[in-house]
Order: sequence, then structure tokens, then C-alpha cells
Amino acid sequence: MATYNTGELLKKINLPSDLRAKITEDELPQLCDELRDFIIDVVSQKGGHFGASLGVIELTVALHYIFNTPYDKLVWDVGHQAYGHKILTGRREVFHTNRIYKGISGFPKPSESEYDAFAVGHSSTSISAALGMAVASNYLNEKDRQHVAIIGDGSMTAGLAFEGLNHGGVENTNLLVILNDNCMAIDPNVGALKEYLTDITTSQTYNKVKDEVWNLLGSISKFGPNAQAIVQKIENGIKSTLLKQSNLFESLNFRYFGPVDGHDVNYLAKVLADLKDIPGPKILHCITEKGKGYQPAEAGDTTKWHAPGLFNKDTGEIIKITPKNPEPPKFQDVFGHTIVELAEKNDKIVGVTPAMPSGCSLNIMMKAMPNRAFDVGIAEQHAVTFSAGMAAQGLVPFCNIYSSFMQRAYDQVIHDVALQYLQVVFCLDRGGVVGADGSTHHGAYDLAYFRCIPNMIVSAPLHEEDLRNLMYTAQAENHGPFSIRYPRGNGSMIDWKTPLKKIKIGTGQRIKNGDDIAILSIGAIGQEAIKAITELEKDGLSIAHYDMRFVKPIDELMLHEVFSKFDKVITLEDGCVMGGLGSAVLEFMADNDYTATVKRLGIPDKFIEHGTQQELYNECFYDVAAIKKTVKSLVQKQTNKALA
Repeated sequence: MATYNTGELLKKINLPSDLRAKITEDELPQLCDELRDFIIDVVSQKGGHFGASLGVIELTVALHYIFNTPYDKLVWDVGHQAYGHKILTGRREVFHTNRIYKGISGFPKPSESEYDAFAVGHSSTSISAALGMAVASNYLNEKDRQHVAIIGDGSMTAGLAFEGLNHGGVENTNLLVILNDNCMAIDPNVGALKEYLTDITTSQTYNKVKDEVWNLLGSISKFGPNAQAIVQKIENGIKSTLLKQSNLFESLNFRYFGPVDGHDVNYLAKVLADLKDIPGPKILHCITEKGKGYQPAEAGDTTKWHAPGLFNKDTGEIIKITPKNPEPPKFQDVFGHTIVELAEKNDKIVGVTPAMPSGCSLNIMMKAMPNRAFDVGIAEQHAVTFSAGMAAQGLVPFCNIYSSFMQRAYDQVIHDVALQYLQVVFCLDRGGVVGADGSTHHGAYDLAYFRCIPNMIVSAPLHEEDLRNLMYTAQAENHGPFSIRYPRGNGSMIDWKTPLKKIKIGTGQRIKNGDDIAILSIGAIGQEAIKAITELEKDGLSIAHYDMRFVKPIDELMLHEVFSKFDKVITLEDGCVMGGLGSAVLEFMADNDYTATVKRLGIPDKFIEHGTQQELYNECFYDVAAIKKTVKSLVQKQTNKALA
């Protein structure tokens, strides 16, 4: 079993109560160094998110040192930054199983630990959640309970964060919002908020007032019951001094403190201790550096070090496993190159992404055509309606959003796009199970939640060539809203010189004829069916395979062919079985009075945890082995029935 670098102070801490009881203030910097080294050691060997957690080591230690967790609630935003929190809250010994099948989650998870106050994987939920907890504590007369939301400046760009601030400013609760300002989400931050925070950070006036504020705060404990009056005088001084430079957070009734050095653990502890005594909603602006304390991450590509995979911790060299054979391109890269290819011929095409340009490969278009590709920040709702606005003026937006993130903009898809029959092309990356990110990130529901929307075309390519042709089809003429979903990772080899061609809307393709049973698949998971059929043919079985390609409109001519010939059918989808392809096929059967045995394979009606994609296919019973078992079971039943 591998051993990891656990320092002498870190060994003493199994829970935050140990931190508060066994570590002196003078030892806090050493503990931070040990915690940082431990994360570097484990992640370099096991993989995972990296830079975000290194950037909040001092903040994490200070929070658990000052606040009475788990009674006091720490609500982490996104969760990329919570590795140090996990290690200090009883999970150091199992941290090496982070994001591994049957191991601990890479994100905060209340069912895993009482110290994880709120489940999170998507961004910008922390302020609203912490405010809800704070209001509940007031209602339950738990006036001494503290509630802290730790949110990055990238997450602060989402509308939900502002909704939480807007409400929080009028509730008299023990709510502290800590703004972890490092100018980064996964990619560099964009937008006016970024510029505003930069102005605050560099303002000599703000920094002068900040020093005066902290000097006064340091004396608050001496004033006892007069502390609130002292704070009010400080606030009045701020408002007077900064009359010509308004503060966004102050205008929302949050007492603003900062900016402060987020890597000075002793100073952070002092500030947090002072803020505990100040009533009402407060915001502490901390300046941090993503990847802090690991020189290659500090000096290199911050986006790369968000989740670098395995690496040599001594040199910073990323460990790349060279495959024996050439690998096909990733679906996301095929999207990135194809949109540029299409945009070169169609000057109406534009690209939109909510803060995922490198993740979805829109960064290729942003480099080639910077005036036609837009990163709108972590704001999926805005991304959709922004796209709708451009489409209303005759442009053809390709709005690329991860499948699970699209859930956050569902109303906008219905109200702002589909209702108006606008030509917005939704490219849903990470469709299906995605692997180690787990239940918050699996793209399980898009086939079902898009299929029920009027005017919506819902498609999924079997391979990269189909992705290119579907993108070409979607922009060629106005078919209204057009959804193309594809998985994370690689599919099959592609010839970039093959001419693009239109696909007739609502048509599938027969991959293979057969006599015993039919498999109907949608999307790249059909490759699992192809592998299974190849193996089953060795056993003498004759299996037909149909790639439906569209789940809406579904290929009814093809389905008539299927049910006229087969009474045993398997549907296969990398999505929830409730409402997806299988449901569409059963609806077609009912509407057309067909009778057949249909076995639906897909994601069952439960939340799926983390693991590799292949492990999760196996767990959900739609991998090659499950397909083979299902085929044999149905054929055997057919044989037994014939013998009877």
C-alpha cells in the first residue's frame, strides 16, 4: 500500500477539534505547509483537482481553527477547493481513494461526513444554501451558530450568487460570505465583476481604509457590548471616505471587509475571530493564488493545473501514458475544430460557452475568431438567453454547455428558445456517465428533459463523423432549436477530409441486419453494442443493430421495420431509462398497437456515484457484458417458448 507524506502536526489531526486543541497559533503556518505537501503527494499519484485546493489551504485551516465545526456550518462552493477540508475532517486516511470507484467523493457530500454541510458539484450555490441555514438557525433559536459560504470569484459571476446576496442583505443572520478571489474559475475569469474586483484590490483608497478597519477590529474585544457601536463607526467612516467609490457589496447591505491576504494563516485567523463578533451579513474579500505553494502550478498554465492528472511532484512533469495505437480525437476537440470549419463558410455562426472554453474546446474558435466566440462566465441561464437574443437577430449560435450544467438553464431553453422557434444549436458535452466527477456531473437526463419540449430536435452521434455531420445539418437551415449530445472522451478515428453532409432530420441508420433480435441504440454508447454483437456472433446469434441518431423526432419508418420483424428488442442509451430512448420506443409501440418484449438498458432511476466510465457502465448494466447477457436471456426465452 502506498504511503504519503504526512507531517508531524498533520498526524495529530483526525478532526477539527484536534486542530483547535492540539495546534498553537504559532504552529499554524507549519500545519499549512504539511497539509499542502500531503495534497501534492496524493494528487500527483492518484489524480484529481489540484490548484483550487492549494489556493485555500490557509483559509481552510483558519476556518476550522476559529469556527466550531460541524456545529458552525462551512458551505463550500463547487467543491474543487475542499480537499484540505476533507483531510482535516476525518478523511485523511482514505483521501487516496478520492474520486476512485467506491472511494470518497471529490466534492462535499453530507452523507459522507457531517462536516460537509451541503452537497455541491455545480457552482454558485453556497450563498443561498448558507443563508437558508442561517435563517433556519434563527427560527430554531440557535443564535450562536455561524454560517460561512466560501465562494470563488468565478462562481460569483452566476445569477444565483447575486440572488443570494440580494436576499442575504435584508436578513439579520450570522452569515459570512468569504470571496476567494484568484481571478480564475477553470479558465481565467471574464466580465465586469472581474474588473470591479481588480479595482477594489488595487485601489489605494480601499487599502488605506482596510488597514484602518483592521486596526480598529483588533481592539473590538476590549469594548465588549460596545463592539457593535464601534463597527457602526467604522462603517460610517468607510462610507464617508469612499463616497465617490461605491462598493457593490455594501450597497447590498453586506458589511465588506478586505481585501486581505488569503495566504497569511495567522492574520486570517485573527480576522475571522473578529468577524464572529460582528452581527449581520458580512463579506470577507480574500486574495489567493490558485496552485499556491507548488512552483510549477504558480509559474505555469493555471488551467492545466486545475486537474492535471498524474504528475511528477518533484519536477512538475505531467505523466502521459502513450497508447500503443493512435488515439481518435476527443469529441470535444472535434466540436472545436468543426465549429471553426463551419464558421469559415457561414458568417452567421457564433459560439457561446459558460466559463468552459477549454473544457468544451470553444477556445479553438476563441483563438481563431475572437470576435465570434463568447465566454459569458459561470452563467448558464444567461448563456442560453444571450444565444436566443443573437438568434432573434439572425445569427446561428452554437451554445456549448455540459449536459449536467444545462439543467440550470432549463426554463430559458423552453421560454426563450423553443417557444420562439429560434435557431440555437445546443451542443451538450459530457452526455452520459462522465467518470470521477460523479453524481453531480453525470449527463444523465438531457435526452429525457429535452425530448418533452415542443419544437426541439434531440440528437446524439454514434461517432465523431456523425457529430460533424449533425453540426453541419444544424446550421444549414433553420430547424429551430437543435440539440446534439455527445460523451466525454474519445470515440473512433476520423478522416477530416471527408466532405460534410446533411443528415435528414429524424432518420437513423441500420448498422447491421440480423434475424434473432434487434438492438436500438442512441449515441456513442452504440459502440458498446457493436462490440457485444461482434462477440455474440461467434456464438451463432444473428443480431440486428439500429443507430436511432434522433430521439426526437424519432425515425418511425425504421421503428415500423423493427417491430414488423422482431418481437424481442433491446434499447440502449447512456442516459436515464425514464423518459429517454426506451420510453420513446414504448410510446411508439403503444401508439401503433405493436406487441413485443422490450428490454431497456440505461442509467437506472438512482443517482450514480463516481468511477471510471467503464466501471459505471458495468454498475448500470449496459456495458458489453450486460448487453450480451440480456441478448442471451431474451433469445433463450424465445427458444424455450418455441419448444413449449
